[in-house]
Amino acid sequence: MELNEVTITKAIIERFTRKLEENLNPDVAVVGGGPSGLVASYYLAKGGVKVAIFERKLSVGGGMWGGGMMFNEVVVQEEGKRILDEFGIRTRPYESSYYTADSVEATATICSHAVKAGVTIFNLISAEDVVVRKNRVTGLVLNWTAVEMAELHVDPLAIRCRYVIDATGHATEVVTIIQRKMGAPLFTETGKVVGEKSLWADVAERDTLDNTKEAFPGVFVAGMAANATFGSYRMGPIFGGMLLSGERVAKLVIEMLGQERAKG
Repeated sequence: MELNEVTITKAIIERFTRKLEENLNPDVAVVGGGPSGLVASYYLAKGGVKVAIFERKLSVGGGMWGGGMMFNEVVVQEEGKRILDEFGIRTRPYESSYYTADSVEATATICSHAVKAGVTIFNLISAEDVVVRKNRVTGLVLNWTAVEMAELHVDPLAIRCRYVIDATGHATEVVTIIQRKMGAPLFTETGKVVGEKSLWADVAERDTLDNTKEAFPGVFVAGMAANATFGSYRMGPIFGGMLLSGERVAKLVIEMLGQERAKG
């Protein structure tokens, strides 16, 4: 069979367009496809929630691919190992209560499980703004990352959703947009993004879970974005807190969606 270049092009355009059309109004839009965003999306999809991830980079997985300083191993504590075990990721014990995993295996496996659970991932797309109704976020304003990088004056498109999860890591991209453009207070002690402190792994791992919560009406924060928003420490290349944060934010959002349905 002779390959037809037009048919190949047409297939890509039609299938991507359909995929995008089917995700113009998901229940949850996750901004950032790092470990917390992927894990959150996996548990949301497993819970019957329609969820889409929008990742600004070409690859998903965030910093997990590189382990620590490009040594592609990651460390998790006992609690975080439970998440890796659920995904079938191999771990090896290292001293008391520490476990290591190959970062490539871990990242690729989590991504695969998320997609197979029903998550739709859009890479190379950035959230440049939010859609609001009164004092609540009700969607995202999206554009190609390449357009943003080239500083081209190209208008974006928008989607609607019931909840947004900011899983953009240190940058806290969604809540920073809200702070800059809305002028309304966040649910932090200062009403603004408090900012990330220097590295203290023990405290940061615990605080990541405590800070995984709603930061503005309709917007939850997870992973390092949670600590940066509410003003705790960074944790470095230990990923248990990131994974557990993804699980926690999924549970919180599912509870909120359930309460909304109960009210009719």
